[in-house]
Amino acid sequence: MLYVAGQMSQTSWGPLAERFAHGRRLRKKVPRERHAELLGSGDRDPVAILAAGDRSRVPELVPVRYERMLASPFAFLRGAAAVMAEDLKHQARAGISVQACGDCHLMNFGAFATPEQNIVFDINDFDETLAGIDFTVDLKRLVASVAVAALAANLPKKRARAIAAETARAYRNRIGILAKLSPLEIWHSKVDLAREIERIDDSSLRRQLTAIVAKTIEHIEEDDNFPHLVKGKKPRIEDRPKLIYHFTAKHDSRDRVDSKRVFASYQACLAPERRHLVERYALKDVAFKVVGVGSVGTFCAIGLFMSGDGAPLFLQVKEAGKSVLECLGPKFQDHPGRRVVEGQRAMQAASDVFLGWTQDDPSGRYFYVRQLKNRRLGSVSELVEQRALASYAHLCGRTLARAHARSADPAVLAGYMGKNDAMDDALASFAMAYAARTQSDYDRLVKAKRPATKQR
Repeated sequence: MLYVAGQMSQTSWGPLAERFAHGRRLRKKVPRERHAELLGSGDRDPVAILAAGDRSRVPELVPVRYERMLASPFAFLRGAAAVMAEDLKHQARAGISVQACGDCHLMNFGAFATPEQNIVFDINDFDETLAGIDFTVDLKRLVASVAVAALAANLPKKRARAIAAETARAYRNRIGILAKLSPLEIWHSKVDLAREIERIDDSSLRRQLTAIVAKTIEHIEEDDNFPHLVKGKKPRIEDRPKLIYHFTAKHDSRDRVDSKRVFASYQACLAPERRHLVERYALKDVAFKVVGVGSVGTFCAIGLFMSGDGAPLFLQVKEAGKSVLECLGPKFQDHPGRRVVEGQRAMQAASDVFLGWTQDDPSGRYFYVRQLKNRRLGSVSELVEQRALASYAHLCGRTLARAHARSADPAVLAGYMGKNDAMDDALASFAMAYAARTQSDYDRLVKAKRPATKQR
């Protein structure tokens, strides 16, 4: 059998038992118990690592980034993908590469409508995605985020560790199931949100989530996004100061892009049938949008497009740079927006039909384009994470397994992780150790930034 760990063979895969055995042999090189260790010094300066990423951001939004990260240790973890990538350089790796999400924390998963108008649960954001990365990188960030979120919810350390272990077990068990499927069955597998809601023990939460999904399906063609459309002779995006606003003469020219040229370049990268779809809409307005935690300060805008009959379409233009994971694997030498788009298509069960990439040559900025997320469905993750953390963490573990199985052989992954809880237990120990490091890093950021934040 021709096989390179973590990469699809140029020929068909060999028998399941053979591939499983290959994964077992990898344990001799890197025993599963080694993943319990948090290696590398905690004395590296997280504030300096974060500051290095501020240089290319919109200057007036950098304080907003830190304000959001200072909200809690979990918010800090969300915004500190670069810090954790630096730490993950020192950790044990199994030797099985995947297309990695790169920023795999609990709130980077969510519900959305597929092009076929089904509601699925999947990974949401791919700003840091990169191919050729060990599968444990995503898994360690996910279980660490589970531990940090559990402790932030004032759960006992024993319970936080147990939920982290259960998340790893959910990943391992789903990989074991996927290993028995054909490559095509793996590719078409998805996580149906309605079915997952039935797994939640909290009956009132189940009813609330079911109502959200039902309402979304009933009004799936209606745009429920924030921003709001201001109608009139000249339709435009409504300003919501500090979150959504139009550029004025006061703004630095470096914070602007030539929107017409950017969208024209985007259309040129699309497949012909998708280009024809986009061409049925005309660009009417563009506004800047402040997004996320780690993304705050990167260039992000929304374009309002209208059909001839006045139907709106909101497309998001989001800046793409180098992945923080390049310190862990191969460097991506092509268009950074293309890296994001191709990574998303590789990992998601059903990708946005409007995905594409573009650039603004005068400013030297690279972007990817996607349809703006549905605000109603966006509330699902927050609700479940707050009220049913264990169920939500399990769901994220299963979802990550499905995403990884599209780019790596799940039989090899199953062979490495095995059928007992050795890997789960090791990852839970890592998660708790990294939660403690995150608290320490957060405290250092508070000490460095809190006075400046109060003075703003």
